[in-house]
Amino acid sequence: KQWYQRRVAITAGGKSVGLNVHNNESYKWLRSVGNNWQYDVKTMDPKMLARLYKRFDTFDLDTDGVMMMDEILYWPERMRELCNASDEQIKSMQDAVQKFFVMKGVGPDGCARENWVEANRVFAEAERERARRGEPSLIALLSNAYYDVLDDDGDGTVSLEELKTMMKAFDVPQEAAYTFFEKADTDKSGKLERNELVHLFRKFWMEPYDPQWDGVYAFKY
Repeated sequence: KQWYQRRVAITAGGKSVGLNVHNNESYKWLRSVGNNWQYDVKTMDPKMLARLYKRFDTFDLDTDGVMMMDEILYWPERMRELCNASDEQIKSMQDAVQKFFVMKGVGPDGCARENWVEANRVFAEAERERARRGEPSLIALLSNAYYDVLDDDGDGTVSLEELKTMMKAFDVPQEAAYTFFEKADTDKSGKLERNELVHLFRKFWMEPYDPQWDGVYAFKY
């Protein structure tokens, strides 16, 4: 019954309602600033589709095809269990997660799997528009909230061992930490700085498909 109620809220006649200014905050914001960008599935590389759907399936804990905010907020709680994080840090992470995923299409009725890719792409365009306008990045907001929790020893950087904690929190194979670290550590300092983590997240999730980022989370797409 719960699954049915969620599904009815976001579908009509057995088909996805689709995304627009009325049900997606990123479309709404883009139109408010005069940006008329529109998603076109024909521009998507099949491997990018696989990457995004793999992430959806990780977040959709009850596998009902709808990602709900309470499912997403499970992950900050996992970080609380695994990291030496304060209540203030976890609250900051929860706030960042909610703000990020609302703009990424997870509304009161959740986000249906069939709308997830479009939600990601319109969010990516909104991020580009924020950059053009000199406004804060939501990718950076979320990345920095995770960074503060991962930096367990408080030295202002994230080590490989600290990064492994994030992989464990997200139920990602531990070997992914090595590939992730190698790709993210662009200055080869042996430590990850804030901007390096933001850079990798942006490259992996928001930009057009590039095979060099395959395997960052130890998945084969």
